[in-house]
Amino acid sequence: MPNLPQTVWLAVSGGLLVVALVLLLLWLTTARRLRAERRAAAEDDRYTAQLQVSVADQSGRLRIIRELHDVAVHRVSAIIAQADGARYAGATDPTAAVRAAQTIAETGRTTLADMRRVMTLVRESEAEAGPQPRLKSTRELFKTMRDAGLSVTVEEHGEAYDLDSAAELAIYRILQEALSNSLKYGGDGTEVRVAFTWTTSGISVRVDDNGFRNAVVRRGLSPDDAAAELSYGVEEDLRSLTQELAGPGIQEMRARTELFGGTLTAAETPGVGFSITAVFPSIRFHNGVHGVDLSRR
Repeated sequence: MPNLPQTVWLAVSGGLLVVALVLLLLWLTTARRLRAERRAAAEDDRYTAQLQVSVADQSGRLRIIRELHDVAVHRVSAIIAQADGARYAGATDPTAAVRAAQTIAETGRTTLADMRRVMTLVRESEAEAGPQPRLKSTRELFKTMRDAGLSVTVEEHGEAYDLDSAAELAIYRILQEALSNSLKYGGDGTEVRVAFTWTTSGISVRVDDNGFRNAVVRRGLSPDDAAAELSYGVEEDLRSLTQELAGPGIQEMRARTELFGGTLTAAETPGVGFSITAVFPSIRFHNGVHGVDLSRR
């Protein structure tokens, strides 16, 4: 019995040492995570500031381009009116036609100067923007998203063909936004299926993820708790069929789709995740301007 107090003391000391080591390890892990989060937040702040400066610069250029465009349209209208007047006046007064021709030439030179200013601003913007991504660039996009934590699988049906560069850019941006949303709401390990379906004149792009399910799994819930949280009934099914999701990202995707005569559907799949579908029935022959058919050129 005389050794009992010493044994108890050793056991207590050992237990305290273990607890201290565990607390130290937790503190170090938390501190490392907080430092990483602060670095990421600082990078986000710098990136946001750069975007704000870029947007402000581009907005200023677009405003100048729009103003010069309005002035040029007004001057071209004046040239047409002057030409019509000269045609009628020339029948009775030849000198009137000469005077009108001089005015038309001066207006034309001024308009040409304005249009050159517009083109200079456009070229500067294009030079800063750099080459725009095409559909071939989606391989790099998928790789980037996989490196970020998504599990992306790609399916392709039908025979692919080249599209107008603006149309390919629209599809690329839609995919980029949809995948970014999957990563944002589902987190690491979210499974995403991307399906391209080509027809003779169009294409549909569908992005399905299991973000809801993955977010529950990442929280470490037991199988029973996870199943209870992911369960759904008739009301959830009806809401998923009738509810129209909104938000800046979805609105931008919808605008890009409608620009090329398409429709975009965004919906929740109860207990699973999100689904985005962009359907372009005639994108092969669509240039994004009032549905002009490029095949008739």
